[in-house]
Amino acid sequence: MRRLAEGTPPERDRYVDLVRAFAIGAVVVGHWLAVYVTHEGGRFQGRSVLEVVPWTHPLTWAFQVMPLFFLVGGYANAASFTSHLRRGGDATGWVLDRAARLVRPTAVLLAGLAVAALVAGWLGVAPELIGVAVWLASIPLWFLVAYIAVVVLTPPMFELHRRAGLAVPIGLAVLVGLGDLARLVLGVPYVGQANFLLAWLGVHQLGFAWRDGRLPSRPGVALPLAGAGLAALLLLTVAGPYPVSMVAFAGEEVQNTSPPTLALLALAVTQTGIALLLGDRAGRWLRRPGPWTAVVGVNSVIMTVFLWHMTAVVFGVLALYGTGLMPQPAPGSAAWLLLRIPWLACLALILAVPVLVFGRIEQRSVRRNVSASPTSQPPDVHGPDQTMARHTSGPKFGVHPVLTVVGAAAVLGALLSIALAGSSYHGPTGLPAGSLVVFFAGMALLSFIRRRHPG
Repeated sequence: MRRLAEGTPPERDRYVDLVRAFAIGAVVVGHWLAVYVTHEGGRFQGRSVLEVVPWTHPLTWAFQVMPLFFLVGGYANAASFTSHLRRGGDATGWVLDRAARLVRPTAVLLAGLAVAALVAGWLGVAPELIGVAVWLASIPLWFLVAYIAVVVLTPPMFELHRRAGLAVPIGLAVLVGLGDLARLVLGVPYVGQANFLLAWLGVHQLGFAWRDGRLPSRPGVALPLAGAGLAALLLLTVAGPYPVSMVAFAGEEVQNTSPPTLALLALAVTQTGIALLLGDRAGRWLRRPGPWTAVVGVNSVIMTVFLWHMTAVVFGVLALYGTGLMPQPAPGSAAWLLLRIPWLACLALILAVPVLVFGRIEQRSVRRNVSASPTSQPPDVHGPDQTMARHTSGPKFGVHPVLTVVGAAAVLGALLSIALAGSSYHGPTGLPAGSLVVFFAGMALLSFIRRRHPG
């Protein structure tokens, strides 16, 4: 990692990598803190702390940082995409490369869960417990469905950004608001589900604008943006119809993440302003070898950490609650808060095992990425760029683009099916068998095309 950090091009925007690492770290810690488990009479019961400790709801404004991940995803994807085009590649080749970096670690997770479920069944573990454990471990797939979809749509959305700029995320926010209106006021079914894609696309577009300077890292832009977002967030939640919690939990009539709402977009705008405000100072700090090496190390296994962090919860529950080692005070009490320290430490140690074992798969592509594809010195998107226009505009009806869409659709459909499957027992592998077949078939198709695509 140190040699890799030392070889980082000087033009790379290191702050983007720091924000990505922070966002995933906050998600992991937030999920771990939100778990409330009891073990009585040989039975496990699990709930979210948000259900039983109302004062934790405002804390989700700090721990719900998925908007930051989509923001830096937009920045990094714009940088990577434009660099790929300038090297002579095309949109299909870029999607194939980017998707591979996400699909490979996911395949390892699914295979690992299937093997673990088979072993558990062979050892005589109750089927209903296997179903709950696999469901809990597969929770990260919800995020992955949205992010892979956004990555696949990056080429056309980037072309739209070049033409319309900030009007695109504003328009997407309006559509999210209309979806909320149709769902929450008019009671129109299904329409609001489009917000799962529209909201995250909107945040991803903000990353494009950050990358090309339409959202510059200046206090004169960052402070008003953060202030306006916070004012809208307070208006929509404290005075408006949206709940304060930015993390969904059972029993909540309206949820801000399922599907995403205008309130979540207000949080995204607030976080965008804060991220822009801190950019220059953090960028200077990251010029030091120590901090930058740490950031490179975290980013080299960041998807592995995210995908496996709920699996660590499963084993942590068995190790600490199943054996009676962990006391069970009332959630939210002083004793419960104090016990979060050994709980987090134990989960971190458990998570280190799959990261050490499976992180190598992710690191292969990250080693190439850190030393290539600069993420600063943006192109002049306000003026003509014939190379980018040639590769991003106009319909592409070749075989490879069509098969890429088919493969990506298979992967997305399978992951969505697994995420929606719930905590029931789905057979020996713990996962819907048909969904597993479709996922690996889609992955094989994408890999086949990637090996043969020239761009």
